[in-house]
Amino acid sequence: MTDLIGTKKLGRCGLSLTKIGFGGGPVGWLNGELKDLVANAAIEAAWDAGIRYFDTAPYYGYGNGEQRLGDVLRGKPRTDFIVSSKVGRLINSCNNGTTNAEPFVYDYSRDGTLRSIEASITRLGLDRIDIVLIHDIDRWTHGAQQPKQFSAALDGAYQVLSDLRAQGIITAIGLGVNEWQVCHEFAKRVPIDCCLLAGRLTLLEIEAAETFVPFCETEGIGLIIGGPFNSGILATGTVAEAQYDYAPAPARIMARVRRLEEICERYGLRLSAAALAYPLQFSPVSSVIPGLANATEVCALRENFGNSFPSEFWAEITAEQMKEC
Repeated sequence: MTDLIGTKKLGRCGLSLTKIGFGGGPVGWLNGELKDLVANAAIEAAWDAGIRYFDTAPYYGYGNGEQRLGDVLRGKPRTDFIVSSKVGRLINSCNNGTTNAEPFVYDYSRDGTLRSIEASITRLGLDRIDIVLIHDIDRWTHGAQQPKQFSAALDGAYQVLSDLRAQGIITAIGLGVNEWQVCHEFAKRVPIDCCLLAGRLTLLEIEAAETFVPFCETEGIGLIIGGPFNSGILATGTVAEAQYDYAPAPARIMARVRRLEEICERYGLRLSAAALAYPLQFSPVSSVIPGLANATEVCALRENFGNSFPSEFWAEITAEQMKEC
């Protein structure tokens, strides 16, 4: 049986996260006159639902995500929640919306990492950040420059984060990326506490389960899974406008999801609930963090919390997944 309520330990770092966390990307990118009110309502709704782990980054709305998250969490007991943020992108102060300057610069250096953490704490208005993740050192982000940025993160960001962890200033360090292979490569070189892996351990993406997940279990590395719906289709199902990895879902994905929907229907379960619960079957996975933009999305998410998932259900899901291997 798998449930979505309660907490799980994050590797060996001493932290425990709520099994469902708050992915803070969408509230950072909110636009419009009521953006702050909508963001605040989403975060408050998550708190009311029992969520106590919140993830954000300077990149989310170029600082807006951290600011909006902090506006709400500053009113909560600090010992009652855990926050993660990221380093690797420095917001360009020259860009104020009226220039053509880039809104951020990649900077994985020691100095850049320290400045990023200081700026994040200021925007959040909190006394500390519990988990700091090196952001987007994957091939999808950097292309041909990825090996250079990977090395810069090893020599710069990682070293300073390791020092801060040793001093007790932060509790856990790791990566926040979209490619499990990069996490695997990084963790084989230096000790990390955790990896936030987006969209790559889902009902539709199981490759990481073959080698990377067992490696994490052996090494005591905690996993946080972002993008559990693969940007939409595992929440909406096979609607006409279904999205998969930020693009219209291709026919082969629609066909796979229809078969998953049929299994869920036989057990009286929602596809979205299964998508949230699936990663939590793996012992290194502590939390699943869908991106949430408003209180309505949080309420829809909350409807999944009471489901339980029998072993027979997962056996059918696994058999279906194996057909694609």
